Amino acid sequence: MHCIEMSGYNYSKNRCRDTVFWFLSNYLPNHKITVSIHHRGMVRDGVKGWISVTDCDWRPREFEIEMHNKLTTEDYITTLLHELWHLYQHVNGSLRDKRGKRFWRGIDHSDTEYSDQPWEIDAYKMEKILYNEYLNPNTQNTFFSNRLTTNV
Repeated sequence: MHCIEMSGYNYSKNRCRDTVFWFLSNYLPNHKITVSIHHRGMVRDGVKGWISVTDCDWRPREFEIEMHNKLTTEDYITTLLHELWHLYQHVNGSLRDKRGKRFWRGIDHSDTEYSDQPWEIDAYKMEKILYNEYLNPNTQNTFFSNRLTTNV
């Protein structure tokens, strides 16, 4: 069972809820995930969204996503799926935070530039695939099933 909390202003509750439930039911159906999505102006932050683990570094299951509240529909869904992919990376253990350091598949990448961070490269690639799957349910999970046999 998943728990979704939404707050903030100037966003579509239905779009947010539908996107998150679609993702969790397709990619993490057997996990109990709690995710809070807060919508606010993020112009000063210079980002469209970000995610934080709110419970623990070992087996995280509670997350907070902050979303910019003035995105187009396509940007909103794409950004939310990007952040949800980071949630997936945390849950499956490929992305971990330990003692103030960030690890990708066991390798410390704390000093890696943003554009070179492997979890960001993966999420940017996946946001497009996820967006297409979300809009076209008939193609659902085709890429995901292929990922199981390859190392990305």
